Amino acid sequence: MSERKASKPSRPQTTLDSFPNSHWQRDYLIHIQIPEFTCHCPLTGQPDFAHFTIDYIADKTCIELKALKMFMWSFRDIGAFHEQVTNDVLDKIVATISPRFARVTARWNVRGGIYTNVVAEHQADGWSPQPAVDLARFGLANPAAV
Repeated sequence: MSERKASKPSRPQTTLDSFPNSHWQRDYLIHIQIPEFTCHCPLTGQPDFAHFTIDYIADKTCIELKALKMFMWSFRDIGAFHEQVTNDVLDKIVATISPRFARVTARWNVRGGIYTNVVAEHQADGWSPQPAVDLARFGLANPAAV
């Protein structure tokens, strides 16, 4: 059996990294799910858990996913309200990659019998979405119908 060296543990970071978008001329959706987000309540100190969804249409750069994971981890020891955390994540994405469009959806787990969903959006000046294709019109919404 071979000896394996221990790797350095990852650490949270408050920065995001990016990489060039090789298809910047095209609008395409990047959909990211982060089902294990944690922070804690600034009033009680109790843990808060959320499922984050990030949807964005990049311009010249995209978010590097490992850096995103480390950035999301940086909230673990921070006390913040749901609305603040959701908007902070959107602000960091916009500041880092200047996307054409970005939406951050945070679905917070129940606390005190209340579920909270927070959605924050950004749209670049002058950008407008392409018209949606109505798949139902072509009988393609249900693959069994084809």
